[in-house]
Amino acid sequence: MMEWASKRSVIRMNGEKFRRFVKAPPRNYSVVIMFTALQPQRQCGVCRQADEEFQVLANSWRYSSAFTNKVFFASVDFDEGSDVFQMLNMNSAPTFLHFPSKGKPRRSDSYELQVRGFAAEQLARWVADRTDLHIRVIRPPNYVGPLLLGFLLAVIGGLAYLRRHNLEFLFNKNVWAFSALSFVLIMTSGQMWNHIRGPPYAHKNPNTGQVSYIHGSSQAQFVAETHIVLLFNAAVTMGMVLLCEAATSDMDIGKRKIMCVAGIGLVMLFFSWLLSIFRAKYHGYPYSPNLLNNSSPRP
Repeated sequence: MMEWASKRSVIRMNGEKFRRFVKAPPRNYSVVIMFTALQPQRQCGVCRQADEEFQVLANSWRYSSAFTNKVFFASVDFDEGSDVFQMLNMNSAPTFLHFPSKGKPRRSDSYELQVRGFAAEQLARWVADRTDLHIRVIRPPNYVGPLLLGFLLAVIGGLAYLRRHNLEFLFNKNVWAFSALSFVLIMTSGQMWNHIRGPPYAHKNPNTGQVSYIHGSSQAQFVAETHIVLLFNAAVTMGMVLLCEAATSDMDIGKRKIMCVAGIGLVMLFFSWLLSIFRAKYHGYPYSPNLLNNSSPRP
């Protein structure tokens, strides 16, 4: 294992290697394995993203001063070890499992990908919980963010300089209202949660090929889900704006009626879709009065 780890931070395993070096006792080391499906025909975009984060974690451990032969990182691809998937009754990818040096894996040795996401930092915390091994995640430098920020500031500064003799747009209420509304929609859709947890964009079942964009649990979400919620909230907001304009505008009655009908349609349609997502994630909805009464604290 040490010889393989010296060549690759993540050891690639097939069924034979898995049975020999992971399942067969005795063993004086732990193994953290990512079960994945990276072949192009599997069309698992999430697997590729998770593999990149897993590589970052394994490289951080391999090149740290605390590196020992007590913990190894490995991967099993479905097309190279389908028998391993069948042995473990595994039907989805990517999946992360910890195989301790002694005893059988427990429930906590299975990483909750849908809840915690696959960011290397989250994986490192899970590894620390299972092995008492604290890995400092070191990422290669990424200059995309600073470059984009610098470009945005340059554009804003250039526009301000070109219009330095006419800065009335800075006092335009519509501009500030649109900016504030965009910020509120982004935050309420769950973008900050995505930034912290690093969830996958969507989930694709490698067996059926079905892609899920809405997470079935109220404790987690996909990135695509936040985009959908953002779009629906924006449409509901646009409908409310149209209704307000229809009630207060000085336009002729015909245009105001059209705006009113369009606003009602947007609110009804997209708010009903938001409720459908809410109902799919919170399976007790709609809440009955008896359920609420029974769940209330008693004196």
